Amino acid sequence: MIENLPPCPKCSCEYTYEMNALGVCPECGHEWVPAKSGTESGDAPGERVVQDSVGNVLQDGDSVVVVKALKVKGSSSGIKAGTKVRSIRLVDGVDGHDIDCKIDGFGAMQLKSSVVKKA
Repeated sequence: MIENLPPCPKCSCEYTYEMNALGVCPECGHEWVPAKSGTESGDAPGERVVQDSVGNVLQDGDSVVVVKALKVKGSSSGIKAGTKVRSIRLVDGVDGHDIDCKIDGFGAMQLKSSVVKKA
């Protein structure tokens, strides 16, 4: 548990709290992974960490499996749960879509890390 959480990076609210491994802002609802003190994680300071639905850290080039059936706008069929996606790329997307990938039968699209699991 982190003793002194920093203010919210989105709205600068100082009343943030910790829920599991995330920092949460009660005013805007933003959730983020607070920076660890020291260099225990080995990551560069300020580097963004993207986690899948079960908490595994994702990196560029990883393979993931979709854990929830997804509707695709403009398509009569959706992406089924269990679909494997290879060689993902992490991006700063819109509305939390932080994975850029190509899915067989659908083409290029962006996914949220909360609907995938590391394969």
